Order: sequence, then C-alpha cells, then structure tokens
Amino acid sequence: MVRVSDLTVPDRCLVMGIVNVTEDSFSDGGRYLDPQAALDQAHRLVAEGADMIDVGGESTRPGAHRVPADVERDRVAPVIKALSEEGIRTSVDTMRASTARAAAEAGVDMINDVSGGLADPDMFAVMAETDLPVCLMHWKTVQFGDAAGQADHGGDVVADVHATLARLVDKALAAGVDHDNIVLDPGLGFAKSAEDNWALLGALPEFIDGEFPLLVGASRKRFLTGVRADRGLAHTPLDADPATAAVTAISAQLGAWGVRVHDVVVSRDAVDVAANWHARRPVAGGLKLPDARA
Repeated sequence: MVRVSDLTVPDRCLVMGIVNVTEDSFSDGGRYLDPQAALDQAHRLVAEGADMIDVGGESTRPGAHRVPADVERDRVAPVIKALSEEGIRTSVDTMRASTARAAAEAGVDMINDVSGGLADPDMFAVMAETDLPVCLMHWKTVQFGDAAGQADHGGDVVADVHATLARLVDKALAAGVDHDNIVLDPGLGFAKSAEDNWALLGALPEFIDGEFPLLVGASRKRFLTGVRADRGLAHTPLDADPATAAVTAISAQLGAWGVRVHDVVVSRDAVDVAANWHARRPVAGGLKLPDARA
C-alpha cells in the first residue's frame, strides 16, 4: 500500500501538477474536459518535471456550483486509471467519498480533499478504508455559488488555520486514518482575503516545522495576480505564474513537502534551484575576503 513516505521526494520538494477535468475551473476550465486532452496534459506535465498529477473533476473557484457525483466520478476515474497503469503517480482532488473510493479502485496514490473531510460525512471512513495518503486542507466555510465568500477567522487567520487543521487531524485519526499518511494544506485562497493569504505565507516556517508534511497550493491564486495589478500590469491567472514560482522557491527552501501548481516548468526550476542552494549552503561563517593589505 502507498504511504506518504513513498511519495516523498528525497532532498527536494515534490511538484504536483494540476489537471482539471472540468468545464469551469478558474484558469483552464474546459481545456482538459476530454479524457484524451487530460491525459495529454498529464504527460506534458510529467515530461516537464511533475512528480505527481492531481486530477480534479469539480471546480472550487469562487462562485462555482457543484457537479453531480456521477459526473465527477466519470471525469476523473478513467484518467487516473490510465495514468496509474503507466506508473504515473496521481492524487484525486475531490470532496466526495464516492469519488475518492472510485479513484482508489482506479489506482490513485493520494486523496486530496480541499474541504479537509468536512464536505462529506463518509469521507474520513473512506480515507481509512483505502489506507491511502490523504491531504487535509483548511477551508473554514465550504460554500459554493453565490454563498461563497471570505470567512471570519477571528482576527488571527494563522491561529485559526492551526486550530482547524488540528481538529481535522483528530477527526481523521479517530476514523482510523494512519498518522503517517496525513499531509496538511493551509488552504491559500479558500475563503481568505489577500491579507489572510500573505499572513499564512509569512507563517510557513511554523507550519512546515509542525507534526505533518505540508502541501502549498498558491498557484495562480487571485492574491498573487494582485502583485501585478498593483503595478498596472496584466493580471490574469496565467500572469501569476512568475509569482507562483517565487512562492514555490520560498516554500521549497523552507522545507515544504510539496507544491501544487499549474505551470510545472517554472516551479520545478524553482524547486531545483532551492534544492541545489540548500545542498551547498555553508553551515556557518560568512564570506572571507582576501586582505587587501597583504
């Protein structure tokens, strides 16, 4: 059975490439709805350096509406099955226990639930039953459509995310999920303001130094497009790829377990730079200049 340790990449941060088999995802909706298009994109991301492909069949962008369970299942299971048969590691991005179970039967290596197990009362049981690695993400207010918006984090988003993730871990463990199969995600961009997201990025060291591996998912999020918007530049989701790569480099340098990204090339470059820099960093001491007086 797959364990988190089997997915962990020695000496560097794992790069998870995103394949949205959806019609309305915020940056690539509709591009990979056809199964063959999804497989072609997955192969492209692997060739560019992705260690794992995260396959999702339901958009969680602001304002999105849920799709029927059978539609989501039928979108992701064939793609996961085909990739798994090729030996490509996959995770399934789903909040439904039935989709997670179907993905497990198709050979998926990880269950990635952006609701942290809260959207479906059967999810924790399925996580335990499949005995797969799971990623529990922070999304305090799991809402869709017009009801979606920013959540109240009690004035301290970092403390709220810590406390909420701790409760999710307790629920998972109580359901029988293996302690060593849990990865956490602070949920950047999910019901959070730009200031909330920057605060969470500033707190990455304390999250990374915690008990569980950390997955960082900042790719093409709205708060990163704001970096360009503040300078009057184009700021579509795709324009946020350079800022995403910067977050990847920082996350990798700090010791994040993985990053979830759309543009694999730039983030894999960032990960490799961080790994090489870290491997050659002196333990102590500064630059010693030759004595010009000699």
